[in-house]
Amino acid sequence: MIRSLLKLAAVLVVCILVYNYFFGTSEEKTQSQEVFEKARALVVAGAQVLKGEKAKFDAGKYDGVMEQLGEAYRALRKQVKNMDAQLVDQLDDLEKRKNTLQQQLDEIEKNDSAPEPETRSGKKGLAVPDIQSSKAADQARKKQDLQRALDSLVQDSERLIQQASQK
Repeated sequence: MIRSLLKLAAVLVVCILVYNYFFGTSEEKTQSQEVFEKARALVVAGAQVLKGEKAKFDAGKYDGVMEQLGEAYRALRKQVKNMDAQLVDQLDDLEKRKNTLQQQLDEIEKNDSAPEPETRSGKKGLAVPDIQSSKAADQARKKQDLQRALDSLVQDSERLIQQASQK
């Protein structure tokens, strides 16, 4: 219900802006033009962020974090052996999460390096790019999910290291 109202409101705002852009007073036209320019700038900035993140991902941004976490876990495991069993359990859990994230990262990298399927044609020679765009959107969503999970893992690891150093 709320989603429908938000969509309706967005459509209404766009319709008003388009109407004002073509049929409004000079002040309304100027205002609509400014809004469209700002929206365009937002889209361009968003595209640049996505391209930058893809470049970082391709350059191995996440690989370095995974290696550092692995080294930290190995060093912590040496210290934790003589400590609390609860810390050992927490460390085991963090290592399992890291391994799961590594598997997801490998899968994403494999899908990124897979060749793009050719665009198939529908009736009357129309291209059907929906498959490619949905796969790209799915990959972007997976990367975002991976980034959030990795950030959470790093925070949890830092907490465990602080706990271990206090004991």
